[in-house]
Amino acid sequence: MWLIRGAGGSKIHLTLACVMAVAAWHAQVGMAEPGLSVGAAVRSITPDPLLPISGGLGPTHPVKEKRGDLTARAVVFQRGDVTVGIVSLDVLGFPSVLGDRVRRKVPRIFADRILIAATHTHSAPCCYAFPDGKGGHTGDLGYIDWVCSQAAAALNEALDSIQPAHLKIATGEARGKIAFNYYAPALYDRRMSVIEAVTPNGKTIATLVNYATHPEVLGPSAGILSPDCIGPMVESLESQRGGVALFVNGAQGGMVTADNRDFTKSPDPFRARWPSIGSWEECVRIGKLMAREAGRIIADAPVQRDPRLKCWSRSVTFPVESDAIWSVVCHSPLQYPRDEEHRTITTRINLVRLGNAQILTIPGEALPNIGFYLKRKMKGEHNLLFGLTNDAFGYILTKVDYASFPVYDYVTRTSLGEMTGEILIEQALQLVEQDQ
Repeated sequence: MWLIRGAGGSKIHLTLACVMAVAAWHAQVGMAEPGLSVGAAVRSITPDPLLPISGGLGPTHPVKEKRGDLTARAVVFQRGDVTVGIVSLDVLGFPSVLGDRVRRKVPRIFADRILIAATHTHSAPCCYAFPDGKGGHTGDLGYIDWVCSQAAAALNEALDSIQPAHLKIATGEARGKIAFNYYAPALYDRRMSVIEAVTPNGKTIATLVNYATHPEVLGPSAGILSPDCIGPMVESLESQRGGVALFVNGAQGGMVTADNRDFTKSPDPFRARWPSIGSWEECVRIGKLMAREAGRIIADAPVQRDPRLKCWSRSVTFPVESDAIWSVVCHSPLQYPRDEEHRTITTRINLVRLGNAQILTIPGEALPNIGFYLKRKMKGEHNLLFGLTNDAFGYILTKVDYASFPVYDYVTRTSLGEMTGEILIEQALQLVEQDQ
């Protein structure tokens, strides 16, 4: 029998069996690592009344109707003391100055473990607040602040709904007429990666689809507010598999876009370009095809019952050579953080280890060759690139592509500068090496 002192000096007698039981319990607690838990949620970010929509730098376009709803879709992964939140927003781009507003409203997750992605629909209100050159800007500040609140609400709701989960992860070629490269039709990444979180009894909690394409079937000039083909995709996927579906874009810059070419019409014989189909029905066709392909790719993936979860981040500084982008940085009412003396901006990139997958974020629209290179150097069985995540500062080209061809004139003018791609690749690969 052992005699120990309790609170206030009181005597407590313990038998050998009690001591051994307590020691065994402490050993179990110390050795056991809690498994993965996942939660997901959706919030609307459709403005009421409808607002003008933005397709990029330049004026907004008036809206006469909407097709589908703009949403904030969140999934939270948690294992032990590591929690990672991902939210996908149906907007053209979501700069880090707004991402930080969202993070401040989600105090239960470390700020550098919240990844905020834009689907890049060209049929949503502007969240950049581009200066219009007349003392005004293209954003509705009340709406922008509401989007931040809704994104945070989705993350917090996902965190509140967290439950034990297993994972299924798969990568495969997405078949069918989904995407192509407008500049060089065959030069795009056909791979689609799918992450599905399920309860231990197999019920779907969330399905995340990672694929590179511009959701611009409709485009801003159609006057339709819409998530474009991404809306039908997530709705169809939720109907098929249950739970919450999310889309996160990939390396779709220069110029990987929805394949809405109308092959029944005569092409331009010199450029091999066909007229496009810019209808909601075409959005539905492409979105449902994406959902079917995601379901096919993930269907036979093995279940990962005890997946790893780790998250790394680093700050990366880019010089801004583009006068147009520097004007946005300096004159937008969002007050983008910047170093005016050196004309630089600083953003964040993340690396996430989730089961047998690595996820690397890209703060803009990387050209496909950058995407292929990064995936080839990553260490996962499945390697995912989250484009337009944590920031959305234009196109990202390698220095050998920058201003090299007439067809790259637009993506060069809307890039931060010649060294953006080189800096991103160097910093991203250093981050990848941290996952040992």
